Amino acid sequence: MAISVNAMRTIDHWVGVPLCALASPIVALFDLIAKPFRKSGPPKRLLFIELSEMGSAILVDPAMRKAQANGAEIYFLIFKSNAASLGLLNTVNPKHIFTIDSSSLWKLALDTFGFLVKARIHRIDTVIDLELFSRFTALLTGLCGAKRRVGYDIFHGEGLWRGTMLTRKVHYNPHIHIAKNFISLVYAAFAEREELPFSKIAITDDEIRLAQAVIDPSVKQNLQIRIENLAQQALIPFKVGQQRIILINPNASDLLPQRRWAPERFSELIMAVHQRYPEDLILITGSPAEHTYVEGVRLAANVKRALNFAGHVRFSELPALYTLAHAMVTNDSGPGHFSSVTALHTVVLFGPETPALYGSLGNSIPITANLACSPCVSAANHRKTPCQDNVCMKSISVSQVMEQLAVQITAADRARAS
Repeated sequence: MAISVNAMRTIDHWVGVPLCALASPIVALFDLIAKPFRKSGPPKRLLFIELSEMGSAILVDPAMRKAQANGAEIYFLIFKSNAASLGLLNTVNPKHIFTIDSSSLWKLALDTFGFLVKARIHRIDTVIDLELFSRFTALLTGLCGAKRRVGYDIFHGEGLWRGTMLTRKVHYNPHIHIAKNFISLVYAAFAEREELPFSKIAITDDEIRLAQAVIDPSVKQNLQIRIENLAQQALIPFKVGQQRIILINPNASDLLPQRRWAPERFSELIMAVHQRYPEDLILITGSPAEHTYVEGVRLAANVKRALNFAGHVRFSELPALYTLAHAMVTNDSGPGHFSSVTALHTVVLFGPETPALYGSLGNSIPITANLACSPCVSAANHRKTPCQDNVCMKSISVSQVMEQLAVQITAADRARAS
């Protein structure tokens, strides 16, 4: 049985805090003993840890490339279920990707021990913990044997204590984009002098521009044929390049279900899209597990030119799909970030989180209701909210979304014509 998100958070708190308290003096003693034997110099083999967010594997890419430009060989640790996200840009050598299976407690424990062994075998000298105050990743950072350990420290704050296992403590800034926060960690890793706190630098928008995915023409052509065949099976006359493809992504991960715009709103949006662009093909996307959810959205819309595309595309084919499509509307979830490695124009709906911190780095327009209570999730509450009534999402109207989608489709048309 897979471990639920809430179970992970509970374990991280009630088990993680005492374990961090026990591990901190052990790590400090080991550092003291090992110090005379450790070589000085900048990071050579640098490991990034980001376990639970697939979208963050895209947002951290500028930071990883900065580490590479500074001469480091990079590695990555991620939950096995999220590892595919690292393949969209291929910044990390697949042989340098370590995974932990979180589908059960015994697999989690076994893979955790395996990682601690592998970190030593690969002689990891620097670790950057990208997670926002996770005790589990703090333990992995402290116990992996690296001499230089970088992450966010609570300093004078309360409630987020996770031991004293970092050698370079960085101030987490909740007022700048998370991609800039990630770059501040890389700066701390390579800094030649101590700062308290790290990182006393200015990070420009240019530094967080994403690289673009390299699309295999054969993958794109194969996907194009499959889309046209699916349309043909539904008796829909459609040819890629002659009519647009508009993507609708109605679901969001279980990590924060309050991010979901209601399925009936997506159904209404599909009807509005069809009314305005009657010749275009609407693909409703999702994972294989979301097929039933997506089908409910499609049936409620009752639009012939809207197809259930959940489970019809492999994760590695997403950049090709985004290249074929003109525009996409999505909840604040992975696809908003995955699409940013292409030129796809998107509209992303925000509620409990803010685009100022987690906005897509692509050609994206965010929509948020700007309620007094939102964003209600942050590092300070481990991105968990008591809200059971996401008025922030309900306040977003179909007409608002249609207005911005029309802007994006016009922009896509101009870009393709130029």
